[in-house]
Amino acid sequence: MTLWFGLAVMTAVAVFAILWPLGSRGRKLRSGTDVAVYRDQLEEIERDRAAGLIPPKEAVAAQVEVSRRLLAAADAPTSDGAPAGAATWRRRSVALAALVLLPLGCALFYLAVGSPSLPDQPLGERVATARAGGSLAGLIAQVEAHLESDPQDGRGWEVIAPIYLRLGRFEDAVRARRNALRLNGETPERSAALGEALVFAANGMVTAEAKAVFEKAVALDRGDVQARYFLGLAAEQDGNHARAAAIWRELIASAAPDAPWVDALRESLARLERSAGARGAAVGPTEEQIAAAADLSNDQRDVMVRGMVERLSERLHQEGGSDVEGWMRLVRSYVMLGETDKARAAALDGRRALSSDPSKLQRLNDLIKGLGIEG
Repeated sequence: MTLWFGLAVMTAVAVFAILWPLGSRGRKLRSGTDVAVYRDQLEEIERDRAAGLIPPKEAVAAQVEVSRRLLAAADAPTSDGAPAGAATWRRRSVALAALVLLPLGCALFYLAVGSPSLPDQPLGERVATARAGGSLAGLIAQVEAHLESDPQDGRGWEVIAPIYLRLGRFEDAVRARRNALRLNGETPERSAALGEALVFAANGMVTAEAKAVFEKAVALDRGDVQARYFLGLAAEQDGNHARAAAIWRELIASAAPDAPWVDALRESLARLERSAGARGAAVGPTEEQIAAAADLSNDQRDVMVRGMVERLSERLHQEGGSDVEGWMRLVRSYVMLGETDKARAAALDGRRALSSDPSKLQRLNDLIKGLGIEG
């Protein structure tokens, strides 16, 4: 109904546009140029009377005379020799054609080429249809084509990286973040963004590379929330719940009261504290985590487990620690991964680190014998 009303309004406007000049031209040209002259004279007399240039009686007499001449000119033939009545009939014929033929012609044309039965589609539906129809894909294709022709456009890589991430194209997001970091320069935000992409590409695991990137971001900016959060997540995945809790508590304490991520982080911290209370502050991947990883695909298992094992090994070697539980977990992890050589190397390093504590060294030796990896 709205469509037909709109068409009717547009038709009326078009008809009026045709009739208006016809009506005006008829009034001005019906009696030729004399009519216009006499009208100008009448207007001039009226102005002179109003200005006091001529007495009122003389003005009235002059207006009567000019009016008589105007009426005579109006009855005279038109400039083309046709009587005034003929000119009027021509105008009426054109007006009739405009009123009848124009709307009828428009209606017939629309019925022939239009779609009157097509239902209305609100703006929201049209936008959704455009998106579903691949508008976003087309935009991404344009950006990718631009980057293919100009791979040194750091701004382009930075723009498309979060789009890849939202679409689940994590490997592409990692590549885009690496290029943005290389071309635009290193900042805490870009380093943290690269680390985030690496975590998503690793199925949510903070790999050793991602952890190193987050540590670099924190070194550049101690207040980088994103990097600090993922470092806490890395500690949790390593089994170091105490370290993870400390990082997240510090984040919450330094956050603004209206920070949108605080409530979610508090929930994560509460979950972490419940888990730590039940299991203790263990370090490194647990046996349950290693066993669960065996049910994944080879790639997923490697990403999940190796990241935790590498970080555990790094911590034990850096601290030169006497953490017997950590050394035992590291050895077991390598064995369950089928990397016997690395398990033997870890056992040797653990023996050296625990050499000053006979009781701990004995526990490690018993594990090594039980696993059958005695060198």
